[in-house]
Amino acid sequence: MNSDFTIERVATTALPTPFGLFQLSGYRSRVGGEEFVALHLGDMQTAASPLVRIHSQCLTGEVFGSQRCDCGPQLQRAMEIIAEEGAGAIVYQMQEGRGIGILNKLRAYALQDEGADTVEANERLGLGIDLRNYSQCAEILFELGIRKLRLLSNNPLKILALEQAGLHVEGRVSLEMPASEFSRGYLRTKKEKLGHLLSIS
Repeated sequence: MNSDFTIERVATTALPTPFGLFQLSGYRSRVGGEEFVALHLGDMQTAASPLVRIHSQCLTGEVFGSQRCDCGPQLQRAMEIIAEEGAGAIVYQMQEGRGIGILNKLRAYALQDEGADTVEANERLGLGIDLRNYSQCAEILFELGIRKLRLLSNNPLKILALEQAGLHVEGRVSLEMPASEFSRGYLRTKKEKLGHLLSIS
């Protein structure tokens, strides 16, 4: 392990999924309490420019199937695309609700039920709009052997963060999911207030 890394790999195991046999590696921060997992497929050392997704935990969307967001379908689609290509990685960070945590996320949802959008709800709670930090995600990609990549994302800030960390993002692959009646306003706010690259109007 690179001594400059602030993360360390703890374990790696095989993970059979509906999309294929992945490897699942667990990491922990050496400077804080955060834990990460990386779901990866293929040889990152030989893949020319593997597909990569940085995905933030979403209990409501991924476990309970909430239609208020697009997180669950995005994760499933990213796994499917990587399996089809034969090489790639998903770094899964435990930063629920853009970093505010699950309980604050539920408080924000309650404000959204009253008419606030996702940005306004965070502001009313005195919380940051997006508290996520991608520096350790970038370290995990380096640890996996990735130097050049194509990013599965609609968020240009992720591209900027990875490039600032020294990775070369050769392209972006859109991961836009169809809007539901419950997610349309949320996605529109992400586009208009957070700068996400979405076609929704």
